[in-house]
Amino acid sequence: MSSLEQARELLAEFPVVDGHNDLPWALREQVRYDLAARDIAVHQDAHLHTDIPRLRKGGVGAQYWSVYVRSDLPDAVPATLEQIDCVRQLLARYPADLAPALTAADMEAARRNGRIASLMGAEGGHSIANSLGTLRGLYALGVRYMTLTHNDNNDWADSATDEPNVGGLSAFGREVVREMNRLGMLVDLSHVAATTMRDALDATSAPVIFSHSSSRAVCDHPRNIPDDVLERLSGNGGMAMVTFVPKFVLQAAVDWTAAADENMRAHGLHHLDTSPQAMKVHRAFEERNPRPVATVSTVADHLEHMREVAGVDHLGIGGDYDGTAFTPDGLNDVSGYPNLLAELLDRGWSRADLAKLTWQNAVRVLGAAEDVARELQGTRRPSNATIGELDG
Repeated sequence: MSSLEQARELLAEFPVVDGHNDLPWALREQVRYDLAARDIAVHQDAHLHTDIPRLRKGGVGAQYWSVYVRSDLPDAVPATLEQIDCVRQLLARYPADLAPALTAADMEAARRNGRIASLMGAEGGHSIANSLGTLRGLYALGVRYMTLTHNDNNDWADSATDEPNVGGLSAFGREVVREMNRLGMLVDLSHVAATTMRDALDATSAPVIFSHSSSRAVCDHPRNIPDDVLERLSGNGGMAMVTFVPKFVLQAAVDWTAAADENMRAHGLHHLDTSPQAMKVHRAFEERNPRPVATVSTVADHLEHMREVAGVDHLGIGGDYDGTAFTPDGLNDVSGYPNLLAELLDRGWSRADLAKLTWQNAVRVLGAAEDVARELQGTRRPSNATIGELDG
């Protein structure tokens, strides 16, 4: 049996839990949530990385749908609610394939029933508008992790890709982490500055996740995780979910992307814009400057290093599909996960290792956060602290 056949056989039993997919934002940008115009029951290869046939082909058993909104939007909270509503519409439209999931037990039930467990993660603390009541509202609506920042700082946490402001987490930021622990909402440290990572690990009493980040030692990009932080995951019980975005995994792509982003700005466009106009500018730049190509092997290099530093019990996968313009060869869309597993099998990873990577670690971490929340809710009331009270 080939490595690829072995990978597909394993995924039939231990499917992928993917930590981050931006399909809801792509649906907002492309068709303003008109799900009939992007019917993911059929192949949407020309428009999206994600649809149900390719999720099935890729062996995906659980997906954290990102309910991301840009941090420069003046109406982040209602926009986040629209994103949550989009996920709910998807669940209502495709009930035979997508199962709503709030808990680790829900994930296991979906796996037994052959459906794709659908969870939600809010990408960026700006989505709570400095309000712990809003944080609790998002949890009540089904959000099960929150990335503390996106690309920009917020008032209480520093981002990896912004100038330092509060030096990591402010006092209110630490209170956000504690309230997330009490709720059972996973603290997601993708996108945050290394100082914020360390402050959050100091403040948390529950496992943390990195929903879509790779190794900074392998590729020196600030979005990636330094080794000293990876080393702390074993004591914390959390996990790092490797991402596939070429500009985070391949050093040559990091350098190329910096030049491409500057070209976008020169044309008056946001560097994350994926509109037809923006993609035309991207393509013209790429014709003049061929884009370095990441591969399945590139991503596997990150996982090998992260396993050495953090241990196999603390790894997962977070592809960031439909949140990136470019993908590695062999991981072009959500159907590509078997190719990564086949590469790892060829490198000597065992079936038990891969079961942890794809399914078991992610389910364990969410379950552990639930356990911590049950204990805290017996001793701690909801926090009504304000940023003015704690940060002055």
